[in-house]
Amino acid sequence: MIIFLPRPMRKGRVSIEEALWSRRSRREYGPSPLKLEELGQILWAAQGVSDPELGLRTAPSVDSTYPLELYIAVGNGGLEDASPGVYRYMPIGHSLELHLSGDVIEDLYHACFDQEWVIRAPVVIVIAGWPKKLTRKYGERGLTFMYIEAGHVGQNIYLEAEALGLATVAIGLLDEGGVSRALKLPKGLVPIYLFPLGRKA
Repeated sequence: MIIFLPRPMRKGRVSIEEALWSRRSRREYGPSPLKLEELGQILWAAQGVSDPELGLRTAPSVDSTYPLELYIAVGNGGLEDASPGVYRYMPIGHSLELHLSGDVIEDLYHACFDQEWVIRAPVVIVIAGWPKKLTRKYGERGLTFMYIEAGHVGQNIYLEAEALGLATVAIGLLDEGGVSRALKLPKGLVPIYLFPLGRKA
């Protein structure tokens, strides 16, 4: 199943300076579900296509390799017009592809050593990467490039969430195997970073 996301905005009501000034790690979330256009805007900010002709994205990547993928865990009632499950963001086409049906947020909570803000969130964004896309060319240095890129993407998530009046927090303390099992990630795809996402409480 494919969900086509609304076209992302190119101009918002909050400047980059205002978003930087007010950006915080927020661990409390309101009960209302997110809207598709809100989630879509954040996913576009994280990994969306900014130049279709050149295939460039909103976050930089060494040699335009783009080794990262975004998976989105949606809890029960967490996202309007979407059933609970795990979705993969498709930058080309700006859409969500259903990867796994059912609410797996509790499994992610346990895979993050029971950090409560994971289970409180209606939606959790997972940044994962393909190390071999980079290590084939750059050796072990490629892993450093992958983690640097995940940092670029994570900051974009933070700033877009702040600009939209939403709440998120970066989670790097996780059991890679537990997250992979919860999301049923393909072999070789490594979870790096989690971002619980919701409305400000």
